[in-house]
Amino acid sequence: MEHNHDIKQQDDLQLDSLTKITDDKSEHKHGPDDGHDHEHDEEDEHDHGGDESAGWKSHWDLLLALLILIVMIVLKFGFDYTPTKWLDFSIHLVAFILAGWKVLDLAFRKAKRGDIFNEFVLMSVATIGAFYIGSYSEGVAVMVFYCIGEWFQDAAVDKAKRNIKALLDIRPDEVTVLRNGKSEVTDPSKIQLGESIQIKPGEKVALDGELISESASFNTAALTGESKPDTKHKGEAIYAGMINLNTVTEVKVNALFKDSKLSRILEMVQDATPTSAITAQDATARKSQTQLFISRFAKVYTPIVFFLALAVCLVPYFFVDNYVFNTWFYRALVFLVISCPCALVVSIPLGYFGGIGLASRNGILFKGGNFLDVMTKINTVVMDKTGTLTKGVFKVQQVVPNNISKEELIKLTSAIEQYSTHPIAKAVTEYAGNAKDDVKVEGVEEIAGHGLKGNIDGKEVLAGNLKLLQKFKIDYPKELEQEVNTIVVVAVNNSYAGHITIADEVKEDAAKAIEEMHKLNIQIVMLSGDKQSVVDLVAKGIGIDKAFGDLLPEGKVEKVQQLKNEGRRIAFAGDGVNDAPVVALADAGIAMGGLGSDATIETADIVIQNDQPTKIVSAIKIGKITRSIVWQNITIAMLIKVVVLILGAGGVATLWEAVIADVGVALLAILNAVRIQRMKLY
Repeated sequence: MEHNHDIKQQDDLQLDSLTKITDDKSEHKHGPDDGHDHEHDEEDEHDHGGDESAGWKSHWDLLLALLILIVMIVLKFGFDYTPTKWLDFSIHLVAFILAGWKVLDLAFRKAKRGDIFNEFVLMSVATIGAFYIGSYSEGVAVMVFYCIGEWFQDAAVDKAKRNIKALLDIRPDEVTVLRNGKSEVTDPSKIQLGESIQIKPGEKVALDGELISESASFNTAALTGESKPDTKHKGEAIYAGMINLNTVTEVKVNALFKDSKLSRILEMVQDATPTSAITAQDATARKSQTQLFISRFAKVYTPIVFFLALAVCLVPYFFVDNYVFNTWFYRALVFLVISCPCALVVSIPLGYFGGIGLASRNGILFKGGNFLDVMTKINTVVMDKTGTLTKGVFKVQQVVPNNISKEELIKLTSAIEQYSTHPIAKAVTEYAGNAKDDVKVEGVEEIAGHGLKGNIDGKEVLAGNLKLLQKFKIDYPKELEQEVNTIVVVAVNNSYAGHITIADEVKEDAAKAIEEMHKLNIQIVMLSGDKQSVVDLVAKGIGIDKAFGDLLPEGKVEKVQQLKNEGRRIAFAGDGVNDAPVVALADAGIAMGGLGSDATIETADIVIQNDQPTKIVSAIKIGKITRSIVWQNITIAMLIKVVVLILGAGGVATLWEAVIADVGVALLAILNAVRIQRMKLY
């Protein structure tokens, strides 16, 4: 038996990408009532794609069959009542058809094509054989519990898929365009060259263009990896993917949506992906290694089981005195029922979906069970800096006064910086709190590209960058020119009064994440578009093994490729659009989804919803837990089956015992898989 329908499950979890990486895959969708009407080739089993498939209303026939089975068993064993043979047969036949008509239909279609060595034909032969010898309850029980296992798989797939879609569906896909003096919201792809678009604070720029407004500050980290906010002035270039930070801004579009810088980066993602059309063969390649092993095993296992069952039935005719066909046929049915790979079929996908469920509750979305396996083999984690290890938000790091008190320096600086909308000015004013409230500020003047000048309580105050002090010929310590972080220098009455260091804040759990990964013998490499001095500072502070700065998107791809050429198994974690090509290239691509870009989330194999670096460690642990549980299920199932197979062939085990053993193994596997979701990671 080759259980191909889990290929389809994995394929369904690969969602449509902006780059159409997965748009063109050949899916065969079916409604909830069309059963297993597959006339395709290799990869044509069940469709687990529709949300309705997991609802109890769409399984009324299976539930009714289960109810009939329970009532008949209670009447027989509880009240010692057995209806007449024909009534007993008729009632059980109704239950059998209700539960198994889809399986019977698929078995017929596959057999008609010459494919008889699969679980569906095996299930059909075993259950119909049970009816032939009068073991009606056993036949219904086998079919009912098999279909319930299928239902559990459907529910697990649908839940995982809904979680991922819920994350991706919150993406902004609209733009405000100014037409005929009015603003209207439309799709970015409908904007023409020369039109003006409006970007509100906090919104993402949808198209490339030229700034019409006098000035505006943008977060460019998603495109460049540079954490420092970039202030643009009228006439300067603005790119899709930038985020407007302060005031309502107008941009004149100079590139169509398909020609934007964002689109060009997405083309790099496509180039880094083996193909833009996911075929059935590609879907098979994305199955977990354990599933591939079981599929290969099943190709040999199922034909052997068929022929052994046939041998159990027919061979004794030549060696046993008083041979009775029904007796040996019954033993063959026992052999077939217990040998049915239901437990493996249920336990493997449910194990992986259990891992996906555990990950989801921990804020991690795996886009397929194969990536759980991949995470168990990772020995190198490559990480972006801005938004991955740092918050991407500027904070005051240090206040260094000169000939005045620290409190006075903060008060004067925040008093004048409150008149600026620059993100760095906001960092200072937020740090100062109410310190600026009781001062008198007059004559504030902005000196473009330098800073601010004004009078505070009768003192002339300058606050800005080093160029501001150079412009007014004010001496300052020369070591400030070597400062790696952003600084605000302050002068009072033409004399240097100190400086305030501003930096992107490292995430609280970044150091812990690095420490935990080192415990797992994983090497950590950091890649960033920031200058090398900033990258080195962050790397040293949290214990990263290697760090590379001043990298463009192409440079990141090159570094990761070098590591792959060394034989490293790589997981890459990033949040910017510039990270998407590297995410596609890595063995496992991880997107920091809370603040991450659309393209990176789309391309990634794993999405961390809350942006915490420690979740990368959690993803690795979940992968290892899942793999352990799956192999526990495989081992238990095979051991029990071998024992009961021997007992059945020898006439010791009855069909009921075979059913109980088969269902029991499946339930044990299911419970073991469900146990994954309740596990604690720390």
